[in-house]
Amino acid sequence: MFWLSHHREEEYNRTYSVGGVRLCARCLGTYPVLLAVLGGLFVLRAPLAWEWDVPVVLGLTLPALVDWALGRFRPAGGHNAVRTLTGVLLGVALGRSLYVHVQRPLPAVLLAQAALVTAVALPVILATYRRPRPG
Repeated sequence: MFWLSHHREEEYNRTYSVGGVRLCARCLGTYPVLLAVLGGLFVLRAPLAWEWDVPVVLGLTLPALVDWALGRFRPAGGHNAVRTLTGVLLGVALGRSLYVHVQRPLPAVLLAQAALVTAVALPVILATYRRPRPG
């Protein structure tokens, strides 16, 4: 069931099994928190600009990126608790950047977040693209 887990069988160490269904450890932290933060910001009518938006959003995004990158180089390494925690932090960051984006498309906070993700992900993907996967 791809919509609940995007991991192949050899990557099941990156998932939780809930009632026989595989759930991605990081996504399980990310998406519920993202929706809660996004909803909370709308309910509170949070300001669209805070002076600390960019550094905090980048700071909360970075742990998930680092953990993901390390996992690309060490597929059998890592721990689901860490993946879920970094997913929670990422969910907070995405919730804030999407809250602003929905009301003012392509704000600086979202563009900075996209630049950070690209700067980390692209070299890691290129470096690990042809590497054999376990299994």
